[in-house]
Amino acid sequence: MATEEVNKPQSLPPYPEMIVKALEALNEPNGSNKSAISKYIETTYGELPDATVLGSHLNKMKDSGELSFKQNNYMKADPNAPPKRGRGRPPKPKAPLPPGTVVSPPRPRGRPPKDPNAPPKSPKAKATPGSGRPRGRPKKVPRSPAVAAPTAVSSGRPRGRPPKVKPQLTEVSVES
Repeated sequence: MATEEVNKPQSLPPYPEMIVKALEALNEPNGSNKSAISKYIETTYGELPDATVLGSHLNKMKDSGELSFKQNNYMKADPNAPPKRGRGRPPKPKAPLPPGTVVSPPRPRGRPPKDPNAPPKSPKAKATPGSGRPRGRPKKVPRSPAVAAPTAVSSGRPRGRPPKVKPQLTEVSVES
């Protein structure tokens, strides 16, 4: 029983608490960097189980506004400082409504559902375009085998591009 209590790792306070104590103890005017904070925590509380956890806690505290980050240094946030604004253009201020006005709920997004009690719509005849022909590619009409395709009048020339004519090479003798 005694050996279990000796081998048991000491319980560490939560990371945010250790970080705040480290910043107060270091008390640097421009804040403390990550390595200085980790060295202080290691000397005070012993070896940390994982070094990456400190970085994630510093980032969480920076995002929540508990810490401010300037020039690679962390410092406690000034309580009188205005809250940090997000990126992009701020929203327009809304005009106050006069008292006694009832605000209707916003319209739901998306397509409204069909009314099950509505009568079915009658199919309407579509208006044909001015030419009288339907749009798009015409349907393929199957040919019957009895009717032969009209043969093209041959002009004595084959279809397609004519073959390239290669000039005849003649032997030239060189006398010297």
